[in-house]
Amino acid sequence: MERLDYLILLLGVFSIQGSSENMEENLALKGTAVQSTTYYSWGAANAIDGIRYAPGEASSCSITLNGLNQWWRLDLLQYCVIYKVTITNRADGYSERMTGVEIRIGNSLENNGNNNPRCAVVTSHVPPGGTVSFNCNEMRGHYVNMYLPNIQTHLTLCEVEVYGTADRKKVFLRLKLSSSVDATAVGNAFLNQLRSALGLSSVSDVKLSWSRLPYQDATHEKKPARTCADKR
Repeated sequence: MERLDYLILLLGVFSIQGSSENMEENLALKGTAVQSTTYYSWGAANAIDGIRYAPGEASSCSITLNGLNQWWRLDLLQYCVIYKVTITNRADGYSERMTGVEIRIGNSLENNGNNNPRCAVVTSHVPPGGTVSFNCNEMRGHYVNMYLPNIQTHLTLCEVEVYGTADRKKVFLRLKLSSSVDATAVGNAFLNQLRSALGLSSVSDVKLSWSRLPYQDATHEKKPARTCADKR
């Protein structure tokens, strides 16, 4: 007698979404920062400490050495949609050092991230302690760079703020499963793989849900009929 083994073809759309849904949230506060060089103790992290106006000698600003093509890079730790970038200048002098800064946003680390698409350039003088904002028109990426190309100077930033959201991603999956497999168990197993593949490992609140209900298509494959010898 011919025996049939059935397989279930499961097709659906998984919607993956991070927890950053407020466009007024400063995503930079959750990131990490590095810079090309560091002048004494004025490290890259000072520019994302939440303090715009540093007292004294730029005590809460980041400052690089005096060099050519100095840069500062923020890693948002996840793929984000960026609406606005705000930069605050130091208040105790040397305010001209911010002129010429390019804001670069993207996913590449080529040339330390400075080859990513450009959002804006600080073309006008920002006064001491002044703050300037740029609309980045929903640019997407992991990294936000401040870059001074072809200029020899210190790069000084007292605060960098990045406003946007963690990007929503839709992933289409086609799964071939045995009919005895529980769909919930399958979803949980694939969740870990999806978080890793999409770079969402640093996001604590990730939801996996169906945006379209799956449908089932039963298929079968024929197995050879058993012979008398098989019954022994």
